Amino acid sequence: MLLTITTDATTGHPATDLGFLLHKHPDRVLRFEQSFGTAHVFYPEATEERCTAALLLEVDPQALLRSRSSVSTPDFALAQYVNDRPYATSSLFTVALGKVLRTALRGRCDLRPDLAATPLPLVLRLQAVPCRAGAERARALFEPLGWAVDAEPVPLDPGLPGWGDSHYLSLTLTGTVLLSEALSHLYVLLPAMDGHKHYWVDETEIDKLLRAGGSEEGQGWLSGHPEREWITRRYLGRRERYVRTALDRLAEADDLVDSEGPDDPQVEEAAAVPPLDEREPSLADQRAGAVLSVLRAEEARSVIDLGCGPGRLLERLVADHTLERITGVDVSTVCLEHAHRRLCEGCDPGGRGRHRNVFTDTAQPRDGGRAPRPRPELLVGSVVYRDRRFEGYDAAVLMEVVEHLDPSRLPAMEEVVFGAARPRVVVVTTPNAEYNTHYEGLADGSLRHSDHRFEWTRAEFTAWTASVAEAHGYRVRHLPVGPEHPETGAPTQMGVFTR
Repeated sequence: MLLTITTDATTGHPATDLGFLLHKHPDRVLRFEQSFGTAHVFYPEATEERCTAALLLEVDPQALLRSRSSVSTPDFALAQYVNDRPYATSSLFTVALGKVLRTALRGRCDLRPDLAATPLPLVLRLQAVPCRAGAERARALFEPLGWAVDAEPVPLDPGLPGWGDSHYLSLTLTGTVLLSEALSHLYVLLPAMDGHKHYWVDETEIDKLLRAGGSEEGQGWLSGHPEREWITRRYLGRRERYVRTALDRLAEADDLVDSEGPDDPQVEEAAAVPPLDEREPSLADQRAGAVLSVLRAEEARSVIDLGCGPGRLLERLVADHTLERITGVDVSTVCLEHAHRRLCEGCDPGGRGRHRNVFTDTAQPRDGGRAPRPRPELLVGSVVYRDRRFEGYDAAVLMEVVEHLDPSRLPAMEEVVFGAARPRVVVVTTPNAEYNTHYEGLADGSLRHSDHRFEWTRAEFTAWTASVAEAHGYRVRHLPVGPEHPETGAPTQMGVFTR
């Protein structure tokens, strides 16, 4: 198995600076023993104009066999001798990559920290990458990450073209990226393309995936990848329980599936005008805080969060001792399961002292215990279908929900919330399209999130709220959320309906 990494001096840095990032000197040939073979790092070429580093993994079939703790297939007696592991770029290779180039993978370079933060012109070459899904899948995985992809199927036998192609690809990636990101792309995507791992997949693989995908803090490349579900499922060996957990943690990190309607994390964290102090809360936190302030001012005692997602707002509502009844509603059971876990954090996992029930979760003390705060009831439901369970609340919240609905479905939502459920207070928040000009990297007319169906200007939102209030007997006032710009207003606009 061979990986070559090539760079040049077009950025103004000597190409041999690659050695600083890899923590491997270009004048040395290094050897690293693995449990299944030996990894070598060497430099076929190393000049100031052009430098190539190579990672070569030699797999010892007998060592690989000895490292196996179990036999999972009846034909393993043959498979231990006839397999592609010594030649194909599989999970064996990514394990070696993670160990041998660990510091580079993590983006650390103590001697040249500026270099570690500088995108470099890179060419990555791998000769035999297993990918039964074909070259198009390889392009779908790497091109969204900024790579130009050359993926050529390896013929079964070049001398016998009639035999066709194998399921291996000769893969070349060209792009200007951080070296740490380039390595993390390989670390995650190569096992996903292969679809098999040489070791047992357990819960620790979830942490590996999120760490390598840079998504533990919600800013990684995996969170926004259009194929992230496919990648997650394949990387985790199609173990659905682990897949659901990983996707939920990705949702928590960047709110991509949060029905609270989050903005793209890269957009929301981009430099805005005026710039935000790093210590200030994020826009999502400011939004939730503004909603809670309105509910307190309106003296609401019962609240239903329509489109609650994984429970960002519910978590704050639970902490408010003035609320007597809290309900979260979402169409996604995955989001509700995540909300349940978030809200039950700190409960006795063994059930000692409290009883928990997902989707209708109210903590009950044992006899003699102090009555706990009521937990939210979690319901599967939609804001575009009438539901008697939505009735009887002081307040309803649609936080970053309406922009996820098709415009043709808005009248149905209005009738469900304002006509049928008819709470005393309705709080609606939605992005302000005019503010989008302050986000770097967001083209004119683009939406903040791929799932947004529309984004209103302040005038459009005002017109919509006025028509809804008039039709259903409400008064409405408007409040800004987030830093206000004198010309474009705040990033989030809020409408508070009261009757």
